[in-house]
Order: sequence, then structure tokens, then C-alpha cells
Amino acid sequence: MLELINVTKVAGGQTHIHPTNLKLERGTLNVLLGPTLSGKTTLLRLMAGLEKPTAGEVHFDGADVTGMAVQKRKVAMVYQQFINYPAMTVYENIASPLRVAGESQDSIDREVKKVAELMRLTPYLDRQPLSLSGGQQQRTALARAIVKKASLVLLDEPLANLDYKLREELRAELPKIFAASGAIFVYATTEPSEALLLGGNTATLHEGHISQFGKTISVYRNPVDLISARTFADPPLNTMAFVKSGREFKVADSGPGEASAHKSLPVPAHLSGIADGPVTLAFQPHHISLAAPFPSAPKLRVKTLISEIAGSESFVHVEFGPSRWVMIEHGVCDLEPDTDVEVYIDSRHLMAFGSDGKALAAAPHDDSHRAG
Repeated sequence: MLELINVTKVAGGQTHIHPTNLKLERGTLNVLLGPTLSGKTTLLRLMAGLEKPTAGEVHFDGADVTGMAVQKRKVAMVYQQFINYPAMTVYENIASPLRVAGESQDSIDREVKKVAELMRLTPYLDRQPLSLSGGQQQRTALARAIVKKASLVLLDEPLANLDYKLREELRAELPKIFAASGAIFVYATTEPSEALLLGGNTATLHEGHISQFGKTISVYRNPVDLISARTFADPPLNTMAFVKSGREFKVADSGPGEASAHKSLPVPAHLSGIADGPVTLAFQPHHISLAAPFPSAPKLRVKTLISEIAGSESFVHVEFGPSRWVMIEHGVCDLEPDTDVEVYIDSRHLMAFGSDGKALAAAPHDDSHRAG
């Protein structure tokens, strides 16, 4: 187990990592999800021993390794900018940590061929990295990390520089590779979709804080606060201030009549227990649409702003009162700007947050938790 105990990092008078407590079990895949400068790389370096915390302790399998040099730890790290030895063949690049460990040639040959087959590098073992494509070079770096049999494998946005097709292939393959190892894997990314595809556990990061940690799908479905919800949304989370009044969420300035019908939402069953008063409602861009997701789905009248067509889907920006929302529609959806349209909200996925940003109600079976 890797355990961070009140770990803090301050540099140049700025706090990069606020007091953090985190436990990562052996044989698990753990995603650090957050925007650029949220603290992901700093946290990885603290875990690896490349940096020493300003305060707090790092424990591995019960031993305090806070001051231990990275060379004395069984750690492997793969960066966004893949690093290989250009003068060595792919075979020798992968074999290098085994040679350092003093493995026999038979053992080295067996392990290199095994991981090369896994990473689809067998045809390239006799070639040098610079003669390979970027994807093949990154797979070489990943293979070297895997063959090292490290207890802790840290991956800092390792697929960010690869083309889309290869990224998707490797994203699908990596969980299988991780599952075959008893190591702790920590994978840093800015992309919520990547975290969801990889599965495992996810920690949401914002400005050096871990706001939540738990099973990836649970953190996505049941964020403990607006920060976690926004971190796990791409395009950005849609939010709006409402007032809960009995069985309705109403816009504060909505009046009687037809206009009011388009400025209120019925309170769904999972939010019925929250108290009357001001709330911030939030929902993902794919939970608002031009077509009703279920019979009697609630609808609101919005004004279109712009449509971004991305081939298989369109991102439609709309305005509702002072709020701007993004709606994802399948296929080409080219709505004229400044047009009034009715949109449907999938209220089954509505989230409600109080004035302090904390979630007011959680769906059942929530196995995520707030991290310190």
C-alpha cells in the first residue's frame, strides 16, 4: 500500500499541494484527474521520491519512505514526453532495467519478448527508437516501465502526444496490462473520458487539493461537491441557480403563467429529501437534448448561441437566463443563433449543491469519499 499522510508541498512561497491524505492499494489502477496546474505531476513526483514533501510522510507497505532516494525504491515512471535511449535498440531499451537488476540473459530474453508481444513491439525489437513512430516509441517507454516489475508505476499523461486512433487503442489495452500486475498504478490525465475508460479509482484534483477519491464511476455519478463535478465534466458542467419550493425547482425571478412553465423543473425523486431554499442545479452536457429522454421529461425554453459541428456530434451552446449551457447532439445540428428552442433535461441525473458547494443529496450505493 502507498499512503500519503498529511503530505504538503510548498515551493517559492506557493503551496502546490495542500495537506493530502491518500491510500492506494496494491494491484489497483488509480487516476489523478484534474486540469493543467492542478497538482497532478507534483503529486506523482512526491509519490516517486523525486521530490520531498515540505510536511507530512509517504509510507509504502507500512515503511516510512519519505526521505528515501528514488533509486532505492521500486518505482517506474512514464512521462508525456516519452524518453528512450536513442543509441539502443528497442530490445535493449526494454531490457535495460533488467540488466541493471542483474537478471540472467535467459530471463531478460524471456521477459522482453513477453512484454514486446503485449505491447505489439515484436517486429521492431531490432530497430532504434528514432526510426519508430511516436506511438511505437511511447509503447517502448511503457514496456520498459512494465518489465521493470516496479511496485509503483506512475504515468504522467503518457498518451497525450499520440494520435487519436492509437490513444484509443492503448486506453483499451492499458487496463488489461495493469490487471496482470500486482503493482500500484497511478495515471495522471486531464481528460474525464480517459478516466472513465480506464476505470479503477479516481482522485479529482483542483489547485493542489484532492476533493474526492473513490471508484471512478462513483466519483463521476456522485460528486461530493461542485469542484469534483466540474473536474469530471468535458465539455464544462452546466449549472444554474434555482430555488426549491415544495415539489418544484424555480428560477428566482419566474412569475405566473406560461413563462413560468419554462422556468421551473419538477423535483426528481432522488432530490426530494433536500430542504426548500436556494440550490445550484448541475447536469452534464449529454443530459440536455432537443428530444425527450423519457416520457414527460421536463423542458425549458432556451436561446441558441452557436453550434459547433464535430462530425458525429454537435456542441450546441444555449443561454438560459444568466447561464450558458452546452448541449451535445448526435450528428449535425446546425441551429440558427438567437433562436428560441425547447430543450429537455434528463432530471434523473440532476445534481444539487448548496451555497457552500457541497452536494445536497447523493445517489444510493455511493462508495466514494472526500479526500483530505
